Amino acid sequence: MSLPPTLVTLTGTGVPLPAPGRAGPGTLVRYGDVALQFDAGRATVLRLTEADAPPHALTALFVTHVHSDHVVGLADIVLTRWLFHDLHAATPLPIVASEGAAARFVRRMLEAYDDDVALRIAHVQPEPPSVDLRTFDAPPEPARVWESDDAAVTVDAVAVHHEPVTGAVAYRVTTPSGVVVISGDTRVCDEVEQLSVGADLLVHEACRTTAMRGAIAGTSFETIFSYHADTVPLGALAQRAAVPHLLLSHLIPPPSGDAEADAFAADVRDGGYTGRVTVGEDLTTVSIGPAS
Repeated sequence: MSLPPTLVTLTGTGVPLPAPGRAGPGTLVRYGDVALQFDAGRATVLRLTEADAPPHALTALFVTHVHSDHVVGLADIVLTRWLFHDLHAATPLPIVASEGAAARFVRRMLEAYDDDVALRIAHVQPEPPSVDLRTFDAPPEPARVWESDDAAVTVDAVAVHHEPVTGAVAYRVTTPSGVVVISGDTRVCDEVEQLSVGADLLVHEACRTTAMRGAIAGTSFETIFSYHADTVPLGALAQRAAVPHLLLSHLIPPPSGDAEADAFAADVRDGGYTGRVTVGEDLTTVSIGPAS
């Protein structure tokens, strides 16, 4: 009996600047009945529904860091799961986050909905929404932060470099049919490289810093780009880690057309990467494993 594939779907490839067809950052990893969501940018609920993994079907959700474009859809997921509890008997959503800013955000994110929650409890819902928050200290070396009930699917985390943001992490998902690394937001760093060794797929944010250096010099974008992953050294990282497939997401700046998307791939090649490159679009799905 063959193993089911590991399916990786980009639920959003965008950035804070809205772009047509690109929801906020997020990645969905599925293996059998296990569905894990990483980050929840704007419109994540819609993308999950389009991917046939609506909020009630999620097994757990993982936060990489607190920047609004990565978490603005998190309350939407929790509230939507709660609103349709009677239809799907969904339990409180396990949310895994590093202690500090990420955990504080999760603890406070529903406060603004107090009046709405009170009205719904008075008329329909038996109890308020809740989450099953599971925290960890962002580790300097990869450490286990979650596993499925049968321990077949595991998630490890490691601290990355997105300073001035603190507590940012990357995740490595291991299933019986594949290994996936999800960078979150970070500069190109040794921690992600080491986490990626032996992985089948690296989902990494991508910023065209080298190509745009002259255009952004002296502007606020020069500062913003400095704590994101330059596509050229990213290609070198993926080559050193011998990752067979690099999936680019959180594309800075968002490409509008094939030529601009191809430029991201060309940057990675300039960095020396010889594996498979996919420049992500919303709902891009990669299948890993013998059943692929």
